[in-house]
Amino acid sequence: MLERYFQLKAHNTSIRNEVVGGITTFLTMAYIIFVNPSILAQAGMDQGAVFVATCLAAAIGCLIMGLYANYPIALAPGMGLNAFFTYGVVLGMGYSWEQALGAVFLSGILFIFISIFRIREWVINAIPSSLKLGIAAGIGLFLAMIALQNSGIIVKNPATMVSLGDLSSPSAIYGLLGFFVICALAYLNITGAVMIGILFVTVLSILFGQNEFGGLVSMPPSVVPTFLAMDIEGAFQISMLSVIFAFFFVDLFDTSGTLIGVGQRGGLLDKEGKLPRLKKALLADSSATVVGAALGTSSTTSYIESASGVAAGGRTGLTAVVVALLFLLSLFFAPLAGSIPAYATAGALMYVAVLMTSSLAHVDWDDISEAAPVLIAAFTMPLTYSIADGIALSFISYAVIKLLSGQGKQVSPAVYILAALFIAKFFIFV
Repeated sequence: MLERYFQLKAHNTSIRNEVVGGITTFLTMAYIIFVNPSILAQAGMDQGAVFVATCLAAAIGCLIMGLYANYPIALAPGMGLNAFFTYGVVLGMGYSWEQALGAVFLSGILFIFISIFRIREWVINAIPSSLKLGIAAGIGLFLAMIALQNSGIIVKNPATMVSLGDLSSPSAIYGLLGFFVICALAYLNITGAVMIGILFVTVLSILFGQNEFGGLVSMPPSVVPTFLAMDIEGAFQISMLSVIFAFFFVDLFDTSGTLIGVGQRGGLLDKEGKLPRLKKALLADSSATVVGAALGTSSTTSYIESASGVAAGGRTGLTAVVVALLFLLSLFFAPLAGSIPAYATAGALMYVAVLMTSSLAHVDWDDISEAAPVLIAAFTMPLTYSIADGIALSFISYAVIKLLSGQGKQVSPAVYILAALFIAKFFIFV
């Protein structure tokens, strides 16, 4: 049955390879089980409910990707998007977490719409590649800022806005130690480096009496506090437009890049370098975002960590199904997730920040009209504490600089439309 459904022989794989691939992928991305509830809890959400929503959204997303699209690509709530949800939309802009969930839900519906009507290519091609690079880097720097604050390495200063904190404090020491351990393990190609780093810091803090151990296993908490709690009507505001677009654009670019990257790694692309069944893969991803919002978590997206499972032998959707089963099993480890302090996840955030800011290496720094908007996107996100504002300012600067430098005809009409909408947001619908 498995052979017929997943076409294992046609993909030159076996059940054993798929299981190993699934376990490998899960270990590299399981850190989200600990990090996501910790971040969204700061938005006022019930941490236990978010833990369950995280596991269920990941499991459902993986099942849709595996059974419907037949790809070895795992999904879970995305890093960066969860930080934007809490620190940008809720704490930064003052919206309720219910409204933020509504924005996530609407972004997922928008994603489904463009996937069904095959306008994904138009949307992606309309956005300059330099802005995509700048947005990725900006999210990375935003994550780094959050990590440094959570660990007390960076603190508020009334004179300079921010300054160096007390590096001798336990939170700073543990935050840096976790980051160093994760980087070292990643360099050594140790599977599950991020999760190992988080658990190492957590265990160490418990042994030294700076943290309490809440237990290992139990029955899953209730998901009721967040289930169907999204405020869709509240998300239908002009001021929320950039928030919805931010969730949508980041998820779209991240998903497209992940699908192509993992497909390339696993030899899944066709002769033209395209991914077969791309529509199904995109529908799986966008559907997972909608389901995740209904359960009570930020945008669910495809994980680049899936490449580790592909490298271990995974080639079909059976790999994703194995990951789904492991996420369901994780539902019984809620006490362990609740024992993870914020400084234990700070190292993971800084590590992800390093990976995301690496996109700056691909920017054409010799073309100031391309480089300037990139820098604006990268710097304004952490400094304004808003991914949405960073995206808006980068679009405005790109359109204006290109227009004033005589390159206006080279810019897609979509960029001008978005820039005009963002200008209206800042100066009219304030």
